[in-house]
Amino acid sequence: MTSPAARIDAIYRYPVKGLSPQKLERAALAAGRTIAADRLYAIENGPTGFDPAAPSYFPKIRFLMLMRNERLAGLKTDYDEASHTLSIGHEGREAARGDLRTREGRLAIEAFLRHFMPNELNGPPKVLSGEAPSGVPHSFSDVAKKVVSIINLASVAAVEAAVGQPVDPLRFRANIYVSGWPAWHEFDLLGAELAVGEARLKVVKRIVRCAATNVDPVTGIRDLTIPTTLQQTFNHADCGIYAEVVTGGGIAIGDAVGANDGA
Repeated sequence: MTSPAARIDAIYRYPVKGLSPQKLERAALAAGRTIAADRLYAIENGPTGFDPAAPSYFPKIRFLMLMRNERLAGLKTDYDEASHTLSIGHEGREAARGDLRTREGRLAIEAFLRHFMPNELNGPPKVLSGEAPSGVPHSFSDVAKKVVSIINLASVAAVEAAVGQPVDPLRFRANIYVSGWPAWHEFDLLGAELAVGEARLKVVKRIVRCAATNVDPVTGIRDLTIPTTLQQTFNHADCGIYAEVVTGGGIAIGDAVGANDGA
């Protein structure tokens, strides 16, 4: 099939699972990987048995995340990739800062979280790193495969119409936001290969939405019922797609997004 003309409207990554998005103007994609530093770190909520020498997938409920810990959205975090330093802003001031590669830096972040959300912890919070001995970083994604998540902004607009009030696209915590496709066109692309900037991505899965989308990404208030609205209005609970990077290359805001025939 011929896909309508579309382009990248925004690019984001989430250096620490459950914490603030980081907007990018451009990114270099590598085959078989996520966007660099996406979900590179996570906050363990009670012991998981995660082995940094052989990192593997764990379900998201083992970490601090918005589906259960909406207060995280009230934190404004920033990550410096060169120094691996995470800063956390709370109530208009910097509340914690630490180099996540160092014990001291991790302890500073963990100490803040113990005081910030003691009643939501199943054990001592612990910063986990996806840096792996193999040189291929682990991603604390919601799925086991290394993927890039894509949201169609027209589908978000359809959800907004169903809800009857504004819906911030950042509720869906995607990597790439696309404009130009009709609503739900992304579901027609399962199995297709997308040309995204200089890269090539294969669409592998629809994204089933969870209660994290009910949380306002600015206020941290759980004010909508997105999965329920999706199910009641559209007879599914999906919004967005996962894609694997087949051929690496640069992507940037404004780049074209096209699908090969046969999608």
